[in-house]
Amino acid sequence: MTTFAEQTEALQLPADVQNLLFREARTANSFSSEPVTEEQVRAIYDLVKWAPTSMNTQPLRALVLRTAEAKARLLPHMAPGNRDKTEAAPLTVVLAADVDFHENIPQVFPHAPQVKDNFSDEQGRVEFSKLNSLLQVGYFIIGVRAAGLAAGPMTGFDAAGVDEEFFADKKWRSLVVVNVGKPGENPWFDRLPRLDFDQVVETL
Repeated sequence: MTTFAEQTEALQLPADVQNLLFREARTANSFSSEPVTEEQVRAIYDLVKWAPTSMNTQPLRALVLRTAEAKARLLPHMAPGNRDKTEAAPLTVVLAADVDFHENIPQVFPHAPQVKDNFSDEQGRVEFSKLNSLLQVGYFIIGVRAAGLAAGPMTGFDAAGVDEEFFADKKWRSLVVVNVGKPGENPWFDRLPRLDFDQVVETL
């Protein structure tokens, strides 16, 4: 069995970066009033856009909510336990899957633009876009951490209500709402245990 030091050294990222992205990163439940800048949001996207999706389709879409007026439209659709922290967060992002992602295939898969025709069935696109967007949600959370910020992802909300409120004129389907910012007062719950390698990994 390898030691913690050996495991850390086996990775190319420096240990402090490993800790920033994973070991010491936490899901925040409160945030300071320090704003999240447009430059930070753009930097996060410009980092995580390089992560893989099937056929490079990149179906994730993001609605960034900064103002009190925008938040007021979201809050009624959040579960009661998520409303106060969402209202207080300096930035909230609704991450959604674009069911019409296939329209961009000639741009993002230019060596085989005809692949777009394989996605004529909308129900098939719904499942495909959801799976690949959820991959991108994970990348987004890591990108937030890479910016030195905390993410508070939530699935406790009325997705149909959010879609009707914000995406009535689009084929976007909301998946996860993420509060973003610097941690506030008492931001963390106690760290919960993780499964060990031998509980999760089987090698043939």
